[in-house]
Amino acid sequence: MDAFGRRLRAFRKLKQMTQADLARAIGVSLATIGGIERGTRQPSAHLVEAIASALAVDPDELCGRDRATKVR
Repeated sequence: MDAFGRRLRAFRKLKQMTQADLARAIGVSLATIGGIERGTRQPSAHLVEAIASALAVDPDELCGRDRATKVR
């Protein structure tokens, strides 16, 4: 499991969502969410935005980027 997948799983569980719940919320398959969490699939920037929105988290936080050091 890669770092993004671990963070995704942690945020999803904090929101008490199943993989199926998240998949339905953003219009992708359960296999897509499972693959991302396992690190066998890499989400597009658009999908990261959709996931972050569904989980009500900042995309930078979901990606593990420090907002304080982000170049503007």
